[in-house]
Formats: sequence, C-alpha cells, structure tokens
Amino acid sequence: MRRSGLLHAELNRVVAAMGHTDTLVIGDVGLPVPPGVPCIDLAVVPGTPSFGSVFDAVYAELAVERATVAREIHQRNPAMVALVARLRGDGIAVDEVAHDDLKALCARAVAVVRTGETSPYANVILHAGVTF
Repeated sequence: MRRSGLLHAELNRVVAAMGHTDTLVIGDVGLPVPPGVPCIDLAVVPGTPSFGSVFDAVYAELAVERATVAREIHQRNPAMVALVARLRGDGIAVDEVAHDDLKALCARAVAVVRTGETSPYANVILHAGVTF
C-alpha cells in the first residue's frame, strides 16, 4: 500500500505506463468518453471529487510537457483560466482549442478520468513528457 500521493490503483497503472506524448484526459462529469477509450470513473456525486483535487493528484505524479484546454474557459470558468496560468508559470505549454476540437482529441487518449466536477469546460488533456 502506498503511503501518500496517488492512491487509485487503476489511475496509478495508467500514469506509470504512459510514454512520451501519450495523453491523459481529466474531465468534468459531462465530458463524453469516446468509444474505445478507457474511462476511470471517479465521480461519486456532483462536485465529488472535484476537478482540482484530481488534477493536483495526477499532476504530482505525471511528467507533463504540454496541456490542451478549451478556449471557452475564458468566458465560463475562471478556475480553469487560473490553472492555465499556473501551468504556464511551471513552464508547461498550453494549447487552447475549441471545445468540440478538444472532445475530438480525447479519442487519442490512453484514458479519460471522469471527476464529479460540474463547472463548465473543466477538462484538460495532459501530454506526457519525459523525466530526463
């Protein structure tokens, strides 16, 4: 048993198996999961777990070189705008695309992590980097 950090066994397995440029999606409760893409469904009730808590746990474990978000966050989700600023401050490149394009990109992900988040456009595609 792990003492701390990411405790979810399936999510740990996915993160550990990711290679350079593989993508992992962390999404809100309403993000559609494309056919054939595994879904790690963490949603319990609306709001639990939050996007932020799941993001922080995954981000602490995964080497991230790039992220992709929906550009609609600027009109509807200040918390996601703050996340983009945080990532850029960490030296992570962040691409902004139309929400429909983000949903299409999810088809290439190794998995979609479904949170209980109910705020609009609370979705991010994390592109794995390398640790060397």
